[in-house]
Amino acid sequence: MKRFAVIGLSTFGYYLTKSLFDAGHEVIAIDQDRQRIQSISSSATQAVILNATDKEQLRSLGLESMDSVIISTGTNLSASVLIAFYLKEMGVKHIIAKALDEDHSQILEKLGVNEVIQPERDMAFRLAKSLISGNILDYVPLDDNHNLIQFAAPASFQGKSLKDLDLRARYNINVIAIEELVPYRFILAPTADFILKESDILIVLGASQDIEKFQKVK
Repeated sequence: MKRFAVIGLSTFGYYLTKSLFDAGHEVIAIDQDRQRIQSISSSATQAVILNATDKEQLRSLGLESMDSVIISTGTNLSASVLIAFYLKEMGVKHIIAKALDEDHSQILEKLGVNEVIQPERDMAFRLAKSLISGNILDYVPLDDNHNLIQFAAPASFQGKSLKDLDLRARYNINVIAIEELVPYRFILAPTADFILKESDILIVLGASQDIEKFQKVK
């Protein structure tokens, strides 16, 4: 079980808190709006009415012991930046923050925030990638140059082994796992003699330009 704190119960913060709590983790939900705190109280370990831009109130929560603290303060850019500054000063080991735009992202990164996300941009990007290629089920950018994708086995792969396909040599990508759907089984680091079926899903890691070439396989 991990320990998290979510600061700001916007729609993103609310569902993140609920998802983490439902997965069995300890979650402290923090917001200055009483109604929001009441709405999340049954889906959080602790729900605290608190102004997170108040340094002493924030310090009183002992957030430095959390595995991660997530800042989700809606459209309040200045609050987000101030909270990130305080958390770094307090020694919180892992901070994730939601950014409104690229400028906001750069400010948070300069403050030392470990991960900066723009949920709407990131989801739009992933959806666009999945729409471009009908075989791609999910698309996760790992950094500027590498991506992880879930890829439904195309017709040309079916009945062939990973050794026969030799995807590393042909496309410079790595199959790190396979999901068998019928019957369901998750196979991490499949062997070279694994034979692909129509219902199999490949989890593939590679550089962006190599993934783009791989997407064109039919």
